[in-house]
Amino acid sequence: MTHYLFCARIRQYVRALLTIRPILSIRDAETLIHAFVSSRLDYCNVLLSGLPNYAIRSLQLVQNAAARLLTKTRKYDHITPVLSELLTPYIPARPLRSLDAALLVIPSINKKSLGFRAFAYRAPYLWNTLPLHVKEASSVENFKSRLKTHLYSLFYGLP
Repeated sequence: MTHYLFCARIRQYVRALLTIRPILSIRDAETLIHAFVSSRLDYCNVLLSGLPNYAIRSLQLVQNAAARLLTKTRKYDHITPVLSELLTPYIPARPLRSLDAALLVIPSINKKSLGFRAFAYRAPYLWNTLPLHVKEASSVENFKSRLKTHLYSLFYGLP
């Protein structure tokens, strides 16, 4: 299945959820969006990772539509404030030494066997395990280089 058909199928789910959104609470809407939209994007995220920018744009539009649906934002309002509101940075209860470590919130999971494999859980978990010098790379190329070096040192047991 091409990414166009994949995005079209997910857009159908978003449109169907849009029709019942007025009667849903925010928690119910979030659950349905995770069940029908996020889970499908998470299911084949490895296959979608190497797509060119024009293909990723259609995936981003689907995610933006899901965010608009959840927050009841109008179509022509800017999406950046909405996305920054939905993505919560890690804020500890007290000042910690790791306050400036660029940590992400790891969501709680209900199912131990499948929940640990979900992208929504694994991505922040793996990001938080990276050393700070890898996360603070100045560019994508620099990040890739530092990540590759870090992974090689873990695999070969180098310091």
